[in-house]
Amino acid sequence: MNSYAPILGLIAIAAVFAVGSVVFSSVAGPKRFNRARLDSYECGIEPTPQPVGGGRFPVKYYLTAMTFIIFDIEIIFLYPWAVRFDHLGVFGFVAMVTFIFLITVPFIYEWRRGGLDWD
Repeated sequence: MNSYAPILGLIAIAAVFAVGSVVFSSVAGPKRFNRARLDSYECGIEPTPQPVGGGRFPVKYYLTAMTFIIFDIEIIFLYPWAVRFDHLGVFGFVAMVTFIFLITVPFIYEWRRGGLDWD
């Protein structure tokens, strides 16, 4: 339990900071609300009315988001594997080849959908 004390302390400090920031901003922040402040801001252009369903995002948006998620997952798993490559042996190699094979499936899907064609 002694080795977890710094981690628990850091979690406690982060929680106090997060809650304290929210409380402080609600106490110290301005309380004047007017129509202009409550309106959505669209780079100086008059806000356009929103459709009833909230509007539709183009598929390109989701494909771009999927690319970043795939890169994040790939880095999260490949970096520790690369650091400890010499100690993992054949099992680690086979596991990573399987992972790389499985991670190429979303890339192929995205490539066929045109997500990697930057306009």
